[in-house]
Amino acid sequence: MRKTKAKKRPLLPDPQFNDQLVTRFVNNLMLDGKKSIAFKIFYDALELVEAKKGETEKTALEIWKDALTNVMPHVEVRSRRIGGANFQIPMPIRADRKISMAMKWLIKYSKARNDKSMAQKLAAEVIAASREEGAAYKKKTDTHRMAEANKAFSHFKF
Repeated sequence: MRKTKAKKRPLLPDPQFNDQLVTRFVNNLMLDGKKSIAFKIFYDALELVEAKKGETEKTALEIWKDALTNVMPHVEVRSRRIGGANFQIPMPIRADRKISMAMKWLIKYSKARNDKSMAQKLAAEVIAASREEGAAYKKKTDTHRMAEANKAFSHFKF
């Protein structure tokens, strides 16, 4: 590449939990620069998770972090053209990409749910993902299954 790599800007931790991961999630959740609305949606969703969690001793933030780790993929398939044919080659994923993929999947499949508000949709998806079920977790398992099916082409790595 000709140009230098862009520097990673440090994220400010969120006001309630003092956690940079929460800010990163809210930045993905945000639409049209409406960060305060995104924070409100996230905090309302965590309150709903706290109410629905049952008799577990974990906090809502810990449940959300468990959901995020359960949705994180470890391998993905990338297309590579070799000798006129396209092969799907399984590749390990960098740590920051794992986190961003998990966040984007949680948000995408939350939006696709049938609930009244975005906070309720997000809370339902977080609870489902923490229990290793739901659409975002299914996406992770499908990604892993695809990589497992194409394991024979792993010697074509970049």
